[in-house]
Amino acid sequence: MSKIAKNIRHLRALESLSQEQLADELKITRSRLGSYEEGRSEPSIDMLIKLSNYFHVAIDAMVKVDLSRTKLNTLMDIENNRTLFPIYLDAADNDLIEVVPAKAAAGYLNGYADPEYFDSLPKMNLPFIPVGKHRAFSIKGDSMPPLKDGSYVVGKYVESLKDIKSERTYVLLTKQDGIVYKRVYNNIKQDGTLLLHSDNPAYQPYSVQLHDVLEIWEFTCCLNLSDRKPEELNMGSIMNMLRSMKVELASIKR
Repeated sequence: MSKIAKNIRHLRALESLSQEQLADELKITRSRLGSYEEGRSEPSIDMLIKLSNYFHVAIDAMVKVDLSRTKLNTLMDIENNRTLFPIYLDAADNDLIEVVPAKAAAGYLNGYADPEYFDSLPKMNLPFIPVGKHRAFSIKGDSMPPLKDGSYVVGKYVESLKDIKSERTYVLLTKQDGIVYKRVYNNIKQDGTLLLHSDNPAYQPYSVQLHDVLEIWEFTCCLNLSDRKPEELNMGSIMNMLRSMKVELASIKR
């Protein structure tokens, strides 16, 4: 049975609706709804929109996520339903953030909209993190001192382009370069681009078109691993450092 079929049946059961009642709400026949729930046919785009609006669940969640294994209040809808973020909670209902290590970063461009990709990532509770959706990214290279290769940046998801503030640092997911961490200058009103600067003057600034930017995360804090020996830089030791709260709570200045 497809996820769509299973999810329609699950959402209907949560609302304690019969097939006939839901079919009346959607203005379709009971047999048509039954064919969706049994996987004999799939709803059209227009019908998916109706189902999404009726149950208040984003379309990508209905298509990609097994909702019977998910608390609906742990799904975060982003502006215009462009992206769905699963919100992970520990046993005490504390928010967990996903950690994207270097090995997983290579697949982030393909997996950024796939809930199953994020299910496979390590998670961490950072109790000092402010309100909002956060994620930790492994940073490559030496373009943003004092961060060095292998350090982690925790960023808060930017929901609207109007919230991008010039001269602040952000983790961006772009179609061309994947994950990058840069100081951003907002030139949207001037020419519809973002100008990305490296704090290391050896690297030249460059512009990206908005349609090439898939995600933007504003810097919240960083974990600088430059003083660690190579044998210490594995995921287990990194998670232990996070647990012991060895996170640098300082803005990166120019």
